[in-house]
Amino acid sequence: MRNIEFIIGILGMLAPLMCIFIAIILSPWFNIFENALSDLGHATRSVVAPLFNLGLSLGGFIIGMHAVRYVFPRARIIGLGLVATGYSLILVALFDEVYGTLHFIVSVVLFISLAIMLLLFTIHERSLWPLLCLIIGIIAWAMHFVMEIPRGAAIPELVSILMVMPWYIKLLIELKAS
Repeated sequence: MRNIEFIIGILGMLAPLMCIFIAIILSPWFNIFENALSDLGHATRSVVAPLFNLGLSLGGFIIGMHAVRYVFPRARIIGLGLVATGYSLILVALFDEVYGTLHFIVSVVLFISLAIMLLLFTIHERSLWPLLCLIIGIIAWAMHFVMEIPRGAAIPELVSILMVMPWYIKLLIELKAS
């Protein structure tokens, strides 16, 4: 049973990542330094939008359901954070770039939820390492917004995702062992 729980948790992370990377491969116009990942999900400008948005919504759903069923009973605050993060991922897929400012708002909510997850992992793990990951993510976003390095948001978006991934995987491993 613990193996299924672990696999479901991993699928919640891998579904959006696989769809993002397949969408990038299928989009020769996409430039990781000039674009935001959400450009791939623009319903009227991107032929890979269905794949991209399906990946985000599926991943958000899986993360949220996994958190409710398996994480919340054992680590309530982490479970609640994962539900919020999963839901915000769904909102980014639902309100793609066609929605303009609304898309920007739900994207900000997603990345704030990832930052909050790092704070929650700092508390949960009783370690400053997740906090260091948060600082790295903040630096990536500050460089993007203040100095326009890089011009597109894809790099700071990926940095934010990559900073949370090891802690999420560590949580899944710990849950599997318990």
